[in-house]
Amino acid sequence: MKKITAIVLCILMVCGVFAGCGANNTNTTNTSTGKIKIVTTIFPIYDWVKEIVGDNENVELTMLLDKGVDLHSFQPTADDIVKISTCDMFVYVGGESDEWVEDALKESTNKNQISVNLLNTLGSSVKEEEVKEGMEAEHEEEGEHEHDEEPEYDEHVWLSLKNAKVLCEKISAELCKLDAANKEAYQSNTTEYTAKLDSLDKEYEAAVKNAGVKTVLFGDRFPFRYLVDDYGLDYYAAFVGCSAESEASFETIIFLAKKTDELGLKAICQIESSDGKIAKTIKDNTKSKNQEILTLDSLQSTTGEQAKSGKTYLSAMQSNLEVLKNALK
Repeated sequence: MKKITAIVLCILMVCGVFAGCGANNTNTTNTSTGKIKIVTTIFPIYDWVKEIVGDNENVELTMLLDKGVDLHSFQPTADDIVKISTCDMFVYVGGESDEWVEDALKESTNKNQISVNLLNTLGSSVKEEEVKEGMEAEHEEEGEHEHDEEPEYDEHVWLSLKNAKVLCEKISAELCKLDAANKEAYQSNTTEYTAKLDSLDKEYEAAVKNAGVKTVLFGDRFPFRYLVDDYGLDYYAAFVGCSAESEASFETIIFLAKKTDELGLKAICQIESSDGKIAKTIKDNTKSKNQEILTLDSLQSTTGEQAKSGKTYLSAMQSNLEVLKNALK
């Protein structure tokens, strides 16, 4: 039920805008600009679409979460709802963080709109959130989910290169339906891009095969479940990937410090948005106190400015590979 109030307010705010818009849209391109409008939520999806579209100037691509706001705390504005409701194609993650999307899509004025839900696309490949030994359980507010028996799924599907390939092929197929005139170009771009994903995937496999240890330890949230499962790595962490917690208990700190000693780990990891306090506290409670603190990029808070400056999904995942190599020494 989170974010529902914000969505209702946004929808009420844009109702006046929609009342003045024609609901009958039978064209494959947006009638106001003559261009195909594609809206995505987070950076990885934005970058995939950008690669698939290539140099087609008839596509207008928008990333909603372009200010560095974390996926799990994003609150759509009235302007965001308008962008979604008038676009030709909307691509989003799905899951609990995107509960607001269903209501937003109901307001669509484009009756030919295509929407792509990443979790739905992956189906049974989506993993349930896992609480590992020593991990801090998330504290729910009183009454929250008390009637909810549905499992909570790990939303960070983009951190698997194997998933990325499947998802890019799905996005490409839907784009080909939307813009059949450019089908061959989209298919060619997708083939070229997924080959790069395959190549990087093989680099990860080789790195893990040659690694000195097969476990990573995070003094932080852990959004890399899909990545470690792809390559047979084990992990320990302070919190699950979608956790809103920011303070680890004494028991969690001591468990992770002892696990670091037990496994002889030379690194403690964190994600890009971390303040580093938990990782440092774990390090200070180990015997040697000489572990390196390494940062992996979860790609869920990448800004539009970073994208304009040349950051790509592949460059970020390549950087993550170099960090992982150090963590597994």
